[in-house]
Amino acid sequence: MRDASSGLLNYARFSGLLASCGRGGDLRLGTALHAAFVKNPAHFRLCESRPWLRHVLVAWNALVAMYARCGRREDAARVFDEMRVRDAVSWNSLIAASHGAGDALALFRRMLRSDARAYDRATFTTVLSACARAGAASLPACAMVHGLVVSCGFEAEVPVGNALMTAYFERGSPASAERVFHGMAGKNVITWTAMISGMARAELYKESFRIFQQMIRTVDANKATYSCALLACAGSLAAREGQQVHGLVVKAGFEADLHVESGLMDVYSKCGLMDDALTVFRSCREPDEVFLTVILVGFAQNGLEEKAFELFAEMVGAGNEIDENTVSAVLGAFGASAPFALGKQIHAMVIKKCFGGNTYVCNGFVDMYSKCGELRESVQVFDEMPSKNSVSWNCIIAAFARHGHGSEVFRLFESMKADGAKPTDVTFLSLLHACSHVGSAKKGLEILNSMSSQYGILPRMEHYACVVDMLGRAGLLDDAKSFIEDGPFMDSALLWQALMGACSFHGNSEVGKHAAEKLLLLDPNCTAAYVLLSNIYSSEGRWDDRAKVMKRMREMGLRKDTGKSWIELEKEGTERSMHPQSHRDSPSEMCTAQLSSSSGVTRRRRTMVVISIDGLQDDGGEPATGG
Repeated sequence: MRDASSGLLNYARFSGLLASCGRGGDLRLGTALHAAFVKNPAHFRLCESRPWLRHVLVAWNALVAMYARCGRREDAARVFDEMRVRDAVSWNSLIAASHGAGDALALFRRMLRSDARAYDRATFTTVLSACARAGAASLPACAMVHGLVVSCGFEAEVPVGNALMTAYFERGSPASAERVFHGMAGKNVITWTAMISGMARAELYKESFRIFQQMIRTVDANKATYSCALLACAGSLAAREGQQVHGLVVKAGFEADLHVESGLMDVYSKCGLMDDALTVFRSCREPDEVFLTVILVGFAQNGLEEKAFELFAEMVGAGNEIDENTVSAVLGAFGASAPFALGKQIHAMVIKKCFGGNTYVCNGFVDMYSKCGELRESVQVFDEMPSKNSVSWNCIIAAFARHGHGSEVFRLFESMKADGAKPTDVTFLSLLHACSHVGSAKKGLEILNSMSSQYGILPRMEHYACVVDMLGRAGLLDDAKSFIEDGPFMDSALLWQALMGACSFHGNSEVGKHAAEKLLLLDPNCTAAYVLLSNIYSSEGRWDDRAKVMKRMREMGLRKDTGKSWIELEKEGTERSMHPQSHRDSPSEMCTAQLSSSSGVTRRRRTMVVISIDGLQDDGGEPATGG
């Protein structure tokens, strides 16, 4: 063994091998190297009188770090305890392996008691990193370490300041992070990027972009900086600022970076500039699954479901890799008028690719089937899910609420709580929707009050709109009017429009006129206000008043949206409008698809996108072929 390992007993080589084991997680080789320590005690003895002590200590520190990086905290501590001589690197390596802020701080205190001179700036950055990974309860620990940083004279160290900022942001204290930032005498690109990112993730988007503007006047930004600035633009829906950042990205030569391109698509999608988002997507040479998912989500959020279906079909047909997130994104585009045949074929593709166990994909199918009117299939997918989360329960509860099964909605809500899933604000939207359908206004008001009192959820405007609809359906129009005027969203056009709809249904011109006046004050160009008011007058036979409303509407240059119907028969769809001469085929609402990961053949049959899947057939049809 001595002859075979004589070359390995060089301390520098040992340290390098152990470092490689740590980086690669090669515990087997690492423990074999540890055995060499044990078998050669004289060679690796730590003694302050030895001339080569520094080199020996480097090897021991590498051994501690190897176990720490391999996740063997106990073994790292055992080796550390065997060391008679230690330095700052020894302590830092063990602290890095700590299980949390409490463990890291305990080791830090132990280090200060044993050798007050052992710490260095890496010690503080390591402890702060542990605090950042811990829960919100570690905020006092961050403040304590901050005090030690100042008392020990490390507040001028840029890496320590960066670590402090990151820890404060992770623990939900952006104000403390900002104080650290402004107190730093020196800042590098990491400092600025951490500040921009932290403020954006804290949803302080305008402040984040303001800091970015300050940065580019003093320091050159990198790819990560631009990605964080784009996150701030997307969060604040700042299209103009996003375009300015886009220009800087092109000027800096980062336009081909996938993270930056994803950020650009996110900004344009959230700002409704889908043509620009699609241009960024088309400019990418090799779009990956994340890239495709971002653009599909953008189409769905902007009401361009047909574009989402067409792009999805195009990408599958071109042989692009599709993952679970991509499938989940395209399923999110399905609505009541979506092509059901496409949904079924996506389900077939999911089965073929073995994505059926993914919770998010299953959630998408539960939602898709219910929106397409297939409640039975929605329930079947839900029952067969291997695991369920809060979104799963929300989807199935919304499915029954959508189909008017109020009693089943409340039974599922109880099952959700019994399963340990935590209700969210979306859950209560479905519950209120169910109360509206069954006409139980009293129960609906109780549910609204329970959101904050029992579940700590602050009702949003959408919840109040559901209550207005619920009171209106029950004929309690005066109560609905008072509910709006006494609530926190009395200036919401959505609530007054909901009340107008109820007044139109019940023919209550007095409350309806009041609601229309309020709605037109908030949104003078609201076509629905004029239409609903004219319907109220029509129901009461007040034709002169109706004519005045329609005349005013024409003077405003407003037009009533044309009513349309959607019919899907044998893989073909037709969109019909109420106007007798406006019948036409809709190009992408007729999108049905057969999907194949093997042939990838794409063709158009009249106005349909078709991509073949081996062995799959549409209902009664032949499998699609190329040509």
